Amino acid sequence: MRKLQPYIEVYALGQQISMSADKARRVIDQIRGRSYEETLMILELMPYRACYPIFKLVYSAAANASHNMGLNQANLVISKAEVNEGTTLKKLKPRARGRSYPIRRRTCHITIVLQDTSVYEYEGKFFGLKKCKNKYKDMTYHHMYNSGGLWDKK
Repeated sequence: MRKLQPYIEVYALGQQISMSADKARRVIDQIRGRSYEETLMILELMPYRACYPIFKLVYSAAANASHNMGLNQANLVISKAEVNEGTTLKKLKPRARGRSYPIRRRTCHITIVLQDTSVYEYEGKFFGLKKCKNKYKDMTYHHMYNSGGLWDKK
């Protein structure tokens, strides 16, 4: 087995997106670890408002991978997706009897990292899956990026 290239990671970063970080995390948790094409289908069908900016970021990260690195979009997997809280815009809304009510417009920063799964090649074939046993003693397949080590041939 020879290593074609080290793990290539391409990312896209969206800052100051006007939505709560918790609402964005609800969508991000569904797409973490999935392939690029599967992610696009999930984001198109989910009914949340947070899906559209996340869809744009995933699409932008894949465009960065294909244009800047020359990677195939079919081999991309979302290796890391995280949402951090951004700044909060604070306003006051006038209420009855001269009182005021604070309004907080929350923002978030979303980071999408894509990784190429066609890293290893063995005599003209590339392997993206690793065979291993789980606690129920049946054979399962885990993606190579989840195993954390070299691909061992059995």
